[in-house]
Amino acid sequence: MRRSLALATAGLLSSSALAQEPDWSTAQPVTVLLSSFDFAPAEIRLRAGRPVTLHLVNQGDGSHNFSAPEFFQAATIRAEDRGYVFRGAVELGGHRDKAITLVPRRGVYKLRCTHTMHAMLGMKGWVVVD
Repeated sequence: MRRSLALATAGLLSSSALAQEPDWSTAQPVTVLLSSFDFAPAEIRLRAGRPVTLHLVNQGDGSHNFSAPEFFQAATIRAEDRGYVFRGAVELGGHRDKAITLVPRRGVYKLRCTHTMHAMLGMKGWVVVD
């Protein structure tokens, strides 16, 4: 019994070791501009399973964020970029930018700026992953 369990565990470990990290060098760049009170584009279209680098650029003087919790939760985010996503959002001070590399999962995800009244003033959109 112990031998069977040990062999099964070894098999699981070796199959998980075979799971490869995405080839981040193939990530396609997608620039998203944040301004008062807009995302451009407001509908971001991505391909499921294909690495992408979201270059988020805040063109405004004030702070904004790119909040899409379900999108970030479903995606595989490159290890060194995970710390930039907090509670499903990337925070950007005025005239700041941030690049987040990830592999998106198929779905349609809400996007908005969670700062007071920003979404109500039009700072919202969609991330569509086909």
